[in-house]
Amino acid sequence: MSTLRGSLTYEPVELNFGTSGLRGLVVDMTDLECYLNTVGFLKFLETHDNLQPGATVYLAGDLRDSTPRIMQAVQAACEDNGYKVVYLGLIPTPALALYALKSRAPGIMVTGSHIPADRNGIKFYKSAGEVLKGDEAAIKENVAAVRITIYNQAATDTQFDAQGFLKKTINLPGQEKAATTDFLNRFTTIFAPNTFQGKKIVFYQHSAVGRDLITDILIHLGAEVIPVGRSDVFIPIDSENVTPEHKDYFRRLTKENPDCFAIISTDGDSDRPFVIDETGEFHRGDVLGAVVAAWLKADFAACTATTSDAATDYLTAKQIDWEQTKIGSPYVVEAMIDASAAGKLRPTGWEVNGGFMTGSQFKVNGQELPSLPTRDATLPILVALIAALEANLKISELFEELPKRYTSFAQIGNFPTATAKAIVAHFSEDNDQTRKELAKYFKKKNGFGQIKSISTIDGVRILFASADVFHMRPSGNAPDFRAYSIADSQSRADEIVALAIAEPDGLYRQMEKSLLKT
Repeated sequence: MSTLRGSLTYEPVELNFGTSGLRGLVVDMTDLECYLNTVGFLKFLETHDNLQPGATVYLAGDLRDSTPRIMQAVQAACEDNGYKVVYLGLIPTPALALYALKSRAPGIMVTGSHIPADRNGIKFYKSAGEVLKGDEAAIKENVAAVRITIYNQAATDTQFDAQGFLKKTINLPGQEKAATTDFLNRFTTIFAPNTFQGKKIVFYQHSAVGRDLITDILIHLGAEVIPVGRSDVFIPIDSENVTPEHKDYFRRLTKENPDCFAIISTDGDSDRPFVIDETGEFHRGDVLGAVVAAWLKADFAACTATTSDAATDYLTAKQIDWEQTKIGSPYVVEAMIDASAAGKLRPTGWEVNGGFMTGSQFKVNGQELPSLPTRDATLPILVALIAALEANLKISELFEELPKRYTSFAQIGNFPTATAKAIVAHFSEDNDQTRKELAKYFKKKNGFGQIKSISTIDGVRILFASADVFHMRPSGNAPDFRAYSIADSQSRADEIVALAIAEPDGLYRQMEKSLLKT
């Protein structure tokens, strides 16, 4: 008997969890692979989340060309295992998460977030919210068991062809629009209809899945919205890696719209915000998060290890307790859960990408804002603009209240992940020997002072006596070695990361050669 596995004409590539959800190349995300991972997730829920046959699973996706096909494979997996799929449409990830959380039901979002269109992903939600890091091992165990069972099916009996695609077309159900309505109401019930009256807001829409919904929210709140850059082709844009081309574009938009109050945008699945002031300056998600937390009167903030000290110093000044975590929204969510258990009443969290999370119910303008412990772009965009309005400030002036610190980010490609991890492990202890060895790379002639401290929360973060900060961290899903910096000037921050990633003999390549010698 020929098995399904034996009949496949390609070598399957298994999906793995990244910082948040499954990610992979579209060519590897066959119907079969997406089906296996979905069934494994459902089996996990049956054991760990008391999911019962016949229960509802909510499904949504972003605007990538590959998303509809992957959603069909997810739907097939759910229905074949006795679950009802309710299709919420092509909507923001936080809109799916909010509706699933309200319904106490699991959700599945097909999205690659900000990554290029040749990749995609699947993000799972339990009935209580995001899949956490502690859940991933059990999910993978279930996926592995399902994989064995389905691979061993007779090739003639299976619903998959030799290329790993479903033999029959699956039609998605009609869209349930309640999630879209709920997400709009989330903001239009707590903010007044005239909140942005007389204000012009430029919205770089590109291929963001929330481009119409967020526009509707702004219009409901009285704004004049100027949509620009709308695209039918998926455009990857990352709030953690704003390119010089993007910066030039933002500045050009301010010149074309000299009376605009702000420029806004989001990434592909609309969980990462872009807030650009009236001068065309983009404000990173870590400082944006700090401003939003202060406006919400949070008593705790969880933020990732790459957060600028401008944000943490601002939080300290506002008497908001904070904690830094590993990179990835599950770690931030866990820190908020722990803070709540320790007695914090208004915990918040965010990543450097700006996706903002609330770990409890907040009261805003006398109305209840339900908890949403997953990345969201809409709340921080609205709050930043409202905070500036209430203080009678321009957006640029609002962010001038934070300490003057500058950040930069870059990454070197074609850098083996194993090598990057070995370098990080080699410098994983803060002791005299480690500092002495690091000083061989971070030399005084290049402006580096004495090493003041080393943090290894996620990667290796070095604080120098000069107040320069350098942070090295391997990518979680690609052969890239990432470099982050903080300094007292933008030119110095840029110089630090340039020194790290320079080819062929920058700091990273020097470390690689040294490691290979040992």
